[in-house]
Amino acid sequence: SVRWAIAEMVLGSNPAIHIYASGYAFAHVAFVLGTEEQKHFAKLMVDRHWGATMQLTEPDAGSDVGAGRTKAVQQSDGTWHITGTKRYITSGDADIYENIMHFTLARREGGGPGTKGLSLFLIPKFMFDHKTGDLGKRNGVYVTSVEHKMGLNVSATCEVNLGEKEPAVGYLLGDVHEGIAQMFKVIEFARMMVGTKAIATLSAGYQQALSYAKERVQGGDMKVMNDKASPRVTIIKHPDVRRSLMVQKSYSEGMRALVLYTASIQDEIELAREAGNADRLKDMEALNDLLLPVVKGYGSEKSWTLLGTESLQTFGGAGFTQDWPLEQYVRDAKIDTLYEGTTAIQGLDFFFRKVVKDGGRALGLLGKEIADFAQAGGAHPEEKAALLKAVGDLNGIVGVLVGHAMASQETPAEIYKVGLNTSRCLMAVGDIITAWLLLRQADIAAEKLKGDAGKDKDFFTGKIASAKFFCLNYLPHITADRKIVEGTD
Repeated sequence: SVRWAIAEMVLGSNPAIHIYASGYAFAHVAFVLGTEEQKHFAKLMVDRHWGATMQLTEPDAGSDVGAGRTKAVQQSDGTWHITGTKRYITSGDADIYENIMHFTLARREGGGPGTKGLSLFLIPKFMFDHKTGDLGKRNGVYVTSVEHKMGLNVSATCEVNLGEKEPAVGYLLGDVHEGIAQMFKVIEFARMMVGTKAIATLSAGYQQALSYAKERVQGGDMKVMNDKASPRVTIIKHPDVRRSLMVQKSYSEGMRALVLYTASIQDEIELAREAGNADRLKDMEALNDLLLPVVKGYGSEKSWTLLGTESLQTFGGAGFTQDWPLEQYVRDAKIDTLYEGTTAIQGLDFFFRKVVKDGGRALGLLGKEIADFAQAGGAHPEEKAALLKAVGDLNGIVGVLVGHAMASQETPAEIYKVGLNTSRCLMAVGDIITAWLLLRQADIAAEKLKGDAGKDKDFFTGKIASAKFFCLNYLPHITADRKIVEGTD
């Protein structure tokens, strides 16, 4: 939890710094899944501050990772020679560390088609002494171009060629044909990071918009709009600007809570593993799996959309200029809805892998916890009633989609009705979790306000306002979503 709380501050101020410094997360995967020698590689990566990349995408293999053509041929010394081209590789090269370990998916010679034929290889930029880490000759992995992008330009996105001029020597991680499962350990970290980056950027955008709205004077108070001689006011006095700021505030605070709640589940996984509590470990791992596409898909989609429709909009025409950072925030955040799986991919993953494949167990556990909270009484009864209704509507949405999925076994075209609504389902789940977490904060704030809140009074009052606004303005949309899903033909 502490790790992701700190990450939000870095990602919200300069995301490229955090991205370049993520080699330790890759090292952890090598340490957990690798041979004894590769565990030492992992220690070298951490001790010597090496960088790392994840090389999945190819010119003809984007979301369809199983279409990858990069080939691996085993050598007599146990190493592998890798040939192929990888595209859109984040941090594909940099001069800020002495070496880079490329975690690369490739298909061994004679390997089967699809993702099941892929294996994961560690390919260093420079060959190195396996004991000391001292660098040797250059390996055959080279950047051939750097992409010209819409945003996030400090982070180098590269096309990487493997084995064209000289062999690209790699080391098989684990066993052959385990590559996609192994790479998902890296992808899980990346999706958590991307969601956190997006949410942190929205928070930064909201803070900028709030400051601007407090200072920008324009127009008179709406109560006396017909009085042309009335005093001019700051735009934060205008109702629609206040609405916009509340949208930004509630979503940024609620989705920050979503990140930290997910991080706390990851803490619970480690605690259960240490305690040897197999049942608890199974439940927490399933819940973490359920939450990751919400953090990544919902978090990035809502953040990017709100940065443009609300945060930048607060500035009016000034927001469209480079005099203010909002246009950069919008450009930098768009990628979050695209890489590490588009929002549509997150929706499909959420429904088919995290709900259907799991038998609805993790979603049921989370839904019960939210419903129990809503039914427990206490402060904010109207908002909790709205939350409980939203949970019921979500259950209806999931039930309809499961019905279509089952019907597709007899009538294959029924599956299209599922595909039309998986992103909608993901967004509904995100709004319900956000509302729940905001209400938990509001309950705590209400208790604090019963005493002497002192200088924190405005902070606690704001927490209650965020929860009320979000629940009464956004939870009703889930009822409409249910009707749309039920009417899909």
